[in-house]
Amino acid sequence: MTEQQSVAPLILASASPRRRELLGRLGLPFIIVPSDVDETTGSGLTPDAVAGTLALIKAHTVAAGHPGQVVIGADTVVAFDDLQPTILGKPRDDAEATWMLRALRGRWHRVSTGIAVIRAGREWHDVVTAEVRMGDYSDEEIVGYVASGEPHDKAGAYAIQGLGGRLVAEVRGSELTVVGLPLRRLAELLQDAGVVLPIDPATIIDRWVI
Repeated sequence: MTEQQSVAPLILASASPRRRELLGRLGLPFIIVPSDVDETTGSGLTPDAVAGTLALIKAHTVAAGHPGQVVIGADTVVAFDDLQPTILGKPRDDAEATWMLRALRGRWHRVSTGIAVIRAGREWHDVVTAEVRMGDYSDEEIVGYVASGEPHDKAGAYAIQGLGGRLVAEVRGSELTVVGLPLRRLAELLQDAGVVLPIDPATIIDRWVI
């Protein structure tokens, strides 16, 4: 077996159906092994550092039980206010989801997705960012969206690939970063880790709908 061959199916350390669907676009076999780690970090970290740190923790946690295999970890952080960033995690309830959507309304915010690849004790990782401007949606639209249930497990309380896409006015950068897995950069990291890909990473378009 050569350096450029994958030992076994990739392992995605995430239960996210969005990440599962995106990873499937690479045409490589993989299995799901959720990391189930605490997604909180110490204070003082930037949003980018939080996303990158959690992606590494998730990947290493799963890799510890699957030595030699290629493990992928990812974490997405939504934040606004550049001078003193406020990180928006997954809302605890409808009230918090409503607050988040009101806070983001009509404003730009930053989405950072950390990605990590672990193989045989080595790691390759990066953080990819995008800027998102939300529309001037009404309180009634917020109520209807929250009632749909979609915001419940989404950082920042919206899903650009779902009904929440109607609330987004503009995206600068990788749309798949906002979805939760910047596929082109991940493909590059996998290549660096010696995984043979059936497609050229340069041909990957980082959009949810192509």
